[in-house]
Amino acid sequence: MKRIVTITSLLILVAALASAADDRPWPSLPTSNGTAELPAQAWAFQDGPRTFAAYVYYPGTSLKNVNENTGLFLALHYWGGTHADGVPDPQTLADRYNTVAICVDYLQSGPYDGCTMPPYDYGYLQGLDALRALHWMYSGLQRLGKPFNTGRIYSTGYSGGGNVTQMANKLAPRTFAAIIDFCGMARLTDDIAYGLEGGTRLNAGYSQDPKNPAYLSPDAQALRDLGNLTHLKQMKDYGQETHIFVVHGSTDIACPIADKREVVDNMKKAGLPVTAFYPKDTDLDGEVFTGTGHSLGDPTKMLAHMADAQLLPDSPDAAIRKAPTDFERKDVIGYTTPNGCWEIDYAMGYPVGQFRGE
Repeated sequence: MKRIVTITSLLILVAALASAADDRPWPSLPTSNGTAELPAQAWAFQDGPRTFAAYVYYPGTSLKNVNENTGLFLALHYWGGTHADGVPDPQTLADRYNTVAICVDYLQSGPYDGCTMPPYDYGYLQGLDALRALHWMYSGLQRLGKPFNTGRIYSTGYSGGGNVTQMANKLAPRTFAAIIDFCGMARLTDDIAYGLEGGTRLNAGYSQDPKNPAYLSPDAQALRDLGNLTHLKQMKDYGQETHIFVVHGSTDIACPIADKREVVDNMKKAGLPVTAFYPKDTDLDGEVFTGTGHSLGDPTKMLAHMADAQLLPDSPDAAIRKAPTDFERKDVIGYTTPNGCWEIDYAMGYPVGQFRGE
């Protein structure tokens, strides 16, 4: 087992070092709503440099409207989607909440087939992509001398986007003021990892064979468990104050509700601030909530219903982070797993991840 873990670790380390040494230029911020291609951390299943698209939505569609109280808002699409698929309307996020909304085509955006494609990342590099997009906007506004509210940083997503939102918060536990997870995957279970019969319809395409390049190590699986109590306690120790909203259908079988309930219970045990709502039949109003399964309703309306008080800039209950972000601290976040530790290094401002084996 030690040999296999070392091989897996080496692949991740090579990718991390390649990313850390990456001197590709980062594009300038667009002056109005637009798209940019950003440099990404290397991926073991792809040769050469990797990039991804970020989509920017300014208040009133223009950079000139960003002011001292403007925040930043990630809006992350579902598994198999691109751009703004399944997310609250990004222009509404920008205008209603005075934020720069950013959609991200993170790793493996678009149609996915677990039988023919490399294993689905399930939130790790995907979360790092989202954080890189966030850092690009954050540092870009700073370079322009454009005042904005660094305490108002948020993220939301539906299904796979909810999972990536949660993972981004895990990988940068001192960065977000609030996140809203709609029906996101809770953990990379064996059922989902290997596409086992009789389980969910999800298949992440991993292998149980240690000799297979798609092998899922215990350490990779542990990192992707949002309910890992050890990691949640580590997040708390780092000073994580993000207000976590979880909205998950009470009859969801695609992203099983039982798994998400356990995640929420463990978040509470770790002392993290979490608000959970599991819509059931009596909560259906035909406007905001229209279902109790994996499809709940209109994400834009659900977001306003659940989190307006925390997101509206003039609300007395507005979620505003007061401590420095991980981008500013430029230190290392670490999560222990059975055979080592996952490290997220912010020395460059943006995150670079790697696994260090024992």
